[in-house]
Amino acid sequence: MELEQIAELIDRVSASELDSFCLEQNGMRLSLKKKQPRKQTDPETQSTLVQLQKQSESPQEQSKQMSPVELTGAEPTKTEHTKTVVSPLVGIFYAAPAEDAEPFVQEGDGIEKGQTLGIVEAMKLMNELESDYCGTVKQILVSNGEMVEYGQPLFIVEEQN
Repeated sequence: MELEQIAELIDRVSASELDSFCLEQNGMRLSLKKKQPRKQTDPETQSTLVQLQKQSESPQEQSKQMSPVELTGAEPTKTEHTKTVVSPLVGIFYAAPAEDAEPFVQEGDGIEKGQTLGIVEAMKLMNELESDYCGTVKQILVSNGEMVEYGQPLFIVEEQN
């Protein structure tokens, strides 16, 4: 990935409502996270954290993990039937009930209202995330084991009528 492409991604994430963005491509991992604005309103006090980290996985394994949105750097397409599931609290997101278990949901899965989508651990308490919608999981915006903030988007769901 060229420096110009990285700069373009930083600009797009900075201009978006995203709190964080992660891209894995060709053995490289790019993670962008916005710092929370301080009481000062000076734009220079807000910055984006960039972490480049070589991965030991093969390109085939990485391509299985990446979605088209991550490859293009585009934001999810919003429609009137698209809903965002956000984190109800600060904690660590878990996609599965146990380390060796299958995730609760995957992109493309149909979900029902009240179905468990994931878990947010806060202060050693496991809080299940239940869906308020019936529909299809269009995008999972966080990784297993990732720290999440209150109100941070976790899932994009296309609601069924």
